[in-house]
Amino acid sequence: MIEQLRIKNLGVIRDATLDFSPGLTVLTGETGAGKTMVFRSLHLLFGGKADSALISTGAEQASVEADVAIPTELVARLDELGGQVEDGNIAIISRQVNSTGRSRSFAGGASVPAAAVSEMGDALVAVHGQSDQLRLTKTEQQRLLLDRYAGESVAKPMAKYSELWEAQRTLERRIESLTSDAGTRAAQLERITRILEQVDSLKPLPGEDNELDDEAKRLSHTEALYEVTARASDLLTGGQGDDLPVVAALVTARKGLDHERALDATLGEFADRMKELEILAADLSADISAYSSGIDASPQRLAFVESRRAALKTLTREFGDVDDLLKWVEENRPRVAELEGGDEVLGQLREDLAQVKADLVKSAAEITKARTKAAAAFSAQVTGELESLAMPGATVQFKLSPANPGPSGADLIELGLISRPDSPWIPMSKGASGGELSRIMLAVEVVLAAADPTETFVFDEVDAGVGGAAAVEVGKRLARLARNAQVIVVTHLPQVAAFADRHLVIARSDGQEVHSSSVSEVQQGERVAELSRMLAGLADSQAGTQLAEELLALAQVERKAK
Repeated sequence: MIEQLRIKNLGVIRDATLDFSPGLTVLTGETGAGKTMVFRSLHLLFGGKADSALISTGAEQASVEADVAIPTELVARLDELGGQVEDGNIAIISRQVNSTGRSRSFAGGASVPAAAVSEMGDALVAVHGQSDQLRLTKTEQQRLLLDRYAGESVAKPMAKYSELWEAQRTLERRIESLTSDAGTRAAQLERITRILEQVDSLKPLPGEDNELDDEAKRLSHTEALYEVTARASDLLTGGQGDDLPVVAALVTARKGLDHERALDATLGEFADRMKELEILAADLSADISAYSSGIDASPQRLAFVESRRAALKTLTREFGDVDDLLKWVEENRPRVAELEGGDEVLGQLREDLAQVKADLVKSAAEITKARTKAAAAFSAQVTGELESLAMPGATVQFKLSPANPGPSGADLIELGLISRPDSPWIPMSKGASGGELSRIMLAVEVVLAAADPTETFVFDEVDAGVGGAAAVEVGKRLARLARNAQVIVVTHLPQVAAFADRHLVIARSDGQEVHSSSVSEVQQGERVAELSRMLAGLADSQAGTQLAEELLALAQVERKAK
């Protein structure tokens, strides 16, 4: 759950802090006030594309930071990344974007890859903008949607299928290599054998080239290393110079403090801390001395290192480095027997390929069976949700058709809409209006929330293209979704805003920008005025006020029906 969001220099938002809570939170405000920028900040925070165009005019950097309560299973992942959680499993997650478009992500105080934050975000937050509704029209997204709903029933056979798919591709490449002309096979065998002989003779170790580079640098500058370490050791504990050694100075200072500790206990504390510094300085001096004594100035060692580096460089010229070479050796050593084996090996590979293809067909059939079952259940549940979203009689239905095996199975998957009982099935890309896509997306999220729970849902104008009674139903459904999850909605519809447990209003404090003081929670009379403004365009409209009060009363009845 997101507890607090802090935004700086993002679009029209210069500096804003938003406090969130469980349940349904709505963000409203006049057009251009920055509502959608709040949505973009959350999208950016959890792995969205960084864009320097989002940075406020005149600023060098934009930042988004949030306090997020994370589940126990993600605490271990955060620990792997070097981050820490605070009391209550609260992790501070942030993202910074500079004027060049480059960004940095942080989690639990540690700098982490944006992909890692995106991975955590997938488990914590479902962020949906208007573009996500359009994704419902893409066939690949439809497949991912069905597989997510199906869960383990598809994931388990898909894991097996993926292994078989990769095995098939590997066998096909090996067969293609062996079915080339004899001259090509001989050339491949000669090259592999030659490189393997060189590797077996030189016996390079993983990372050895980098280690030798570092050693060569040290061996070439032994005099400088000795001078700086000897000087450092002298300064710490005394040597030929006239400077007062650090350890001796610390001892003198500590004795003075210790002598007068009876006058003030604080001096005793200082003396004890000074003693710790003495010990640390003495230990550091000993470590530096040991390093200095161990410096190898042997010309013979430098000659050996340079010779070894040259040999490794020659051997790895076409591979990059030693690690890449060793990886190539691991992959190609077994090919020697294949290339030498000729038709006998080729026959065995073809038998193996035939078996893998047969297993692949069986695995694909298991996936198709699981998808077909899941598609029927998904259709029934989403259709049921559409009944309560002012789309009675509408049906959302998957169609599965056989297809050539591919990386994701052997199914052509399409999601379509039957708008009325007597209407034909039409692909989602052709049969749904903007308002219908909004409601279908909400229905899909509600169904997925039960099959694959998410801590927080964020919607940007999920009510786009919706009005009247349908908007009221959208508000009701969002309120019901918020009974078991945190739901944050950017909306321009009062019918939706009325159902919020927490209502935040965003305004430009000086007519141009949004500051912390411009984000406020409205309650009671202020909330009626805001809903009235959304309804009638005027905060003090009598008709608008009456309608606002009726909406709030309707929402109150919905809450009591929990």
